[in-house]
Amino acid sequence: MIRVLLMDDQPLIRAGFRALLEAEDDLTVVGEAADGAEGVALAREHLPDVVLADVQMPVVDGIEATRRIAADPRLDGTHVLMLTNYGFDEYVYNALRAGAAGFLVKDIDPADLLQGVRVAARGDALLSPSITRRLIQEYVSRPAVGPSAGALNALTNREREVTALVARGLSNDEIAARMIISPATAKTHVSRAMTKTGCRDRAQLVVLAYESGLVSAGTPDTPDTPDGR
Repeated sequence: MIRVLLMDDQPLIRAGFRALLEAEDDLTVVGEAADGAEGVALAREHLPDVVLADVQMPVVDGIEATRRIAADPRLDGTHVLMLTNYGFDEYVYNALRAGAAGFLVKDIDPADLLQGVRVAARGDALLSPSITRRLIQEYVSRPAVGPSAGALNALTNREREVTALVARGLSNDEIAARMIISPATAKTHVSRAMTKTGCRDRAQLVVLAYESGLVSAGTPDTPDTPDGR
């Protein structure tokens, strides 16, 4: 069962998400918060698999709440999905740097929302290559607050290659096919790359790959992969 925490200052939004999520056999809502401070407290209490967090909330906003969740060792298994009214904005990039696993727009199709929660729960990032390029092109020059680009020096050549493919939006299965290895081996390489670089999840690994210059934002070579695997 995937445990979800809702963090939004609008009761109607929370009620809609709760109804949608709890209609699924594999999803359950463990709590609701009207602001980021309450949300972090509930996350520490319930240890959810996924947090759906609005960007703009009173008391503590979604980005700071995400940063606090990502910094708490007790919440290593919790993945934050940011909710925004826009498909792309500065808040999104800052949220990814703070440790968010990805983001969803509030008018998303219900089926895509459910899929997004499941993708986040298994530790994958909701970042298509086109969105990643726009994020990097717009904000890569800003001071980094995540893992240092120098962390890539700890990677083997194989792990650097895998990291580059993750940054271009490939799933583990697609990485395996590209490198002629098994999906399990691809997953292992991705996990080791995250561990060595200090990245919390694939989203931070993507940002690190672009910020370090391992991947160029202007040279995409793969189609979008909306399922985030």
